[in-house]
Amino acid sequence: MTTALFADRSDAGARLGKALLDRLPTLAGERPIILAIPRGGVPVGLAVAKALAAPLDVFIARKLGAPGHEELGIGAVATGGVRVIDRDAVAMLHVPDDYLEEVTQRELAEVERRMRAYRGDAPPLDVKGRTVVLVDDGLATGVTVRAALGALRAGGAARLIVAAPVCSAEGEALVSRAADVVVCAAVPPRFEGVGLWYDDFTQMTDQDVRDMLLRATA
Repeated sequence: MTTALFADRSDAGARLGKALLDRLPTLAGERPIILAIPRGGVPVGLAVAKALAAPLDVFIARKLGAPGHEELGIGAVATGGVRVIDRDAVAMLHVPDDYLEEVTQRELAEVERRMRAYRGDAPPLDVKGRTVVLVDDGLATGVTVRAALGALRAGGAARLIVAAPVCSAEGEALVSRAADVVVCAAVPPRFEGVGLWYDDFTQMTDQDVRDMLLRATA
């Protein structure tokens, strides 16, 4: 039986903030921007931003689910229209091109909807030349985070750090190829799923995200 590592996402974020400072003791001095992937990454990011005394914003990336198995990621899209495809998974599952285009357009529309819902007309934080800490509540395959990293590289970020409370060994290795640094508070030998490592893994709402962003700027 798996024993949870974290009480909830806020607890996970506090511990992740400590892990970041232990691994990168000069990070706070780099004046990083904390970008959280909604929805679950936002309470984690809020705690990390507090630990680093850094600004918090959201960066939206969406998994592309396999036909009939939406929880299985075959790719991802992110703000700015960046798309990452897991070609091995697409080939293994014989995913047709028309399905891939359909799910891509649907998830890009959801990216835009969430941008309006969370940020309104407010411009995003400018990442050009900055150190960015990209935060999620867990790293499984890493495909969603890789899409976000591609978009942030295109936006001119100087240094990209990925931080998650719990990671699969496979996801950590894959993301390490695209990020400058990956910091995981825990890498269990048998990962199985992000939610298993939390006592409270309650799904969040758009309003929860808006409330946390307001708290971050208060």
